[in-house]
Amino acid sequence: METPTTFNQSLQGKRVIILGGSSGLGLATAKAAGAEGANVVIVSGNQQRIDNALAELPAGSAGFSVDLSKEENIKTFFEHAGNFDHLVYTAGENLTLNTLDQTNIDEARTFFNLRYWGALTAVKYGAPHINAGGSISLTSGTASARPGSGWSIASSICGAMEGFVRAMAVELAPIRVNAVVPGVIKTNLWGSMSEADREGLYKSQADALLLKRVGEAEDIAFAFLYLMKQQFGTGQNMVIDGGAVLV
Repeated sequence: METPTTFNQSLQGKRVIILGGSSGLGLATAKAAGAEGANVVIVSGNQQRIDNALAELPAGSAGFSVDLSKEENIKTFFEHAGNFDHLVYTAGENLTLNTLDQTNIDEARTFFNLRYWGALTAVKYGAPHINAGGSISLTSGTASARPGSGWSIASSICGAMEGFVRAMAVELAPIRVNAVVPGVIKTNLWGSMSEADREGLYKSQADALLLKRVGEAEDIAFAFLYLMKQQFGTGQNMVIDGGAVLV
């Protein structure tokens, strides 16, 4: 008879590094992991946001200011970070939506820097330091499956990320590599929009969604915690969208 698998689903004492952890989805995930006893390290490019975030996190949490658009900075961070259990990547700048005829190609390339290349670089330099049983959780979005007009760049980034997740699950096994695929969530992601446009987006999305509300950052944090704690899923892009891809 085979020995039963031991399921260690606790984050107590686990070291969790969250890149993009000073606001939005990353901060919500840091709070949720910290509340379950994890030793949380947040990383972002804004020291003031880091300081503000640390005031909301459990004592002993740490924060580091790192420009995640630069490979050398990410490499140096992981060289000094030591071993850890879980890597979460949620970093990204505000989105600008344009139809293709209005898209500046050079500007469009820059949107990949944080969201895609930053994540790839973090995985490259972070994976060798992940403890046995650890995981990597990245961030995509439902624009990959249900883009609207003006979403060409966002959809492209999300599609690339989901393919990268599957490839890394194979290449880095037995490290578990997955992604959360959020729908429209109330975060500073939409900060480049006017307040009226932002509220209009939230209302139109809520009216259309099966669950009749736009998501909160805490909804996505629960998904990241699940991906850290579960022991058998890898290469998966987990959709948490209030039913957006079904309507």
